[in-house]
Amino acid sequence: MVDSSTTQGRLPVVAIVGGGASGTLAAVHLLRQAVSSRTPMRVVLVDRYGRHGLGQAYATDDPGHLLNACADKMSAIADDPGHLLRWARRNGLDVAGSDFLPRMVYGRYLRDVLAAAESQASHGAHVTRVTAEVSAITRSFPSAAPVVHLSGGGRIDADAVVLATGNSRPAPLSQVVRDVQARYVGDPWAPGALTGIGDGAPVLVVGTGLTMIDVAITVTRSRPGTKVYALSRHGLLPRAHRCPAGPPIPMSIPDDATRLADLLAAVRAAVKSGDGDWHAVIDGLRPHVPALWGRLGLDDRRRFLGLVARYWEVHRHRIPPSTASLIARLRMTGRLEVVRGRLAGTTAADGEVIAHVDEDGTPRDLRVGWVVNGTGPSSDVTRDPFLSGLFAAGLGRPDPLGLGLDADDAGAVLDAGGRPSERIFTLGPTLRGTRYETTAIPEIRTQAAGLAPRLITAIRSGRRTDAGQYAAVSLSFRHSASAPASWAAVQLASTARRSAVGEPGSAV
Repeated sequence: MVDSSTTQGRLPVVAIVGGGASGTLAAVHLLRQAVSSRTPMRVVLVDRYGRHGLGQAYATDDPGHLLNACADKMSAIADDPGHLLRWARRNGLDVAGSDFLPRMVYGRYLRDVLAAAESQASHGAHVTRVTAEVSAITRSFPSAAPVVHLSGGGRIDADAVVLATGNSRPAPLSQVVRDVQARYVGDPWAPGALTGIGDGAPVLVVGTGLTMIDVAITVTRSRPGTKVYALSRHGLLPRAHRCPAGPPIPMSIPDDATRLADLLAAVRAAVKSGDGDWHAVIDGLRPHVPALWGRLGLDDRRRFLGLVARYWEVHRHRIPPSTASLIARLRMTGRLEVVRGRLAGTTAADGEVIAHVDEDGTPRDLRVGWVVNGTGPSSDVTRDPFLSGLFAAGLGRPDPLGLGLDADDAGAVLDAGGRPSERIFTLGPTLRGTRYETTAIPEIRTQAAGLAPRLITAIRSGRRTDAGQYAAVSLSFRHSASAPASWAAVQLASTARRSAVGEPGSAV
């Protein structure tokens, strides 16, 4: 049990912006650290869609969407690799470590892990789930506590903030003209985005990565006769996992290998010496990717993104053997056609879309009912309105490649001048530009575990108002017809007002 006697009713607040896997794991490890360090606090988990614990990846209700890693690698707890398997068996699932669970099941697991961490923290640490969109973060002066502003008019006065916003939305496809917008799915992972496209009409997915795999599975399951076209420059599909998997091959890369050409040569040599077993080489290389990425100069990083990244992704982010078999069957029966080329334009025609494709230099028109943007996360972080506002306020800056946030090795966000924040942190996909390999559960849970003690230090450093006095928690939410406050938000405001000491009201 956490000892809360020292708080005198004033609990420090950690606001986590984003309720998906990154935010949930940050909350879980923070609660565990709160127990071990006997630090009382309130954790506010904010998710725009109310999908706390699920996020983009695990909110799917399609049982055909499987994890892309086997169960024995997907524990949410950094120091307990068997945690997921024990949970699954307690819940009546006959699961082996080599099995690939449905993502919807994993979402249930994450929610249960968060609930268990909250229960174990007892009365000393609380979690409040808020359904709202964060519009901005402000600070009255550099050392002041951050204020999290909600689009509905509310605010959260926090002692520390974790930006766990996950993958950014895909960049818009400029080739999709206004006349066909009604038949265009710009973000396939927005809630309900794929509901309408299961009408049997042909579907064009721009992109041939993991998003395309999911879309193809969903639309062909709902209407078995649906034809899917998958279009990309290279026409490369994710490779399949090998089961049973062999042990990773340890990588030995010379310390003076600081150029992309040197690193590629070392990987090719390892594959050759391993009798062509690239699976084991990639698995052995994976833990070292952030450090190797840090060795590369900016030009080499850009060169990697332009020339090598797609080949790395299809070998690194593999799909389960059963999913690979399903995709192979769809291709053999003509229900999935992979087109190598680029989308040149679109035209509306009798309730359909004519997609004009440049297929390796040969023009081709595809008549489809739907166009889905499956290009993956945007490569320009400044497209995100919230993050661009953070940059404009000087509280953060893009990484040099513009893929995400610039941060130090411990996840502290760097401000416009390059100084690490003592109160604003990040983890997960937002660190892609600085670590590259940072989007999977093993990396995120490690980051969450490492971030937790730093958050404890941040909230123990003292919360002060602009006048330099210690402040009580202040959270308030304004009701509006356009953005009604959730029940949790109302409860949070009420609880905060009751617990505030020496603060008669909360500013809105």
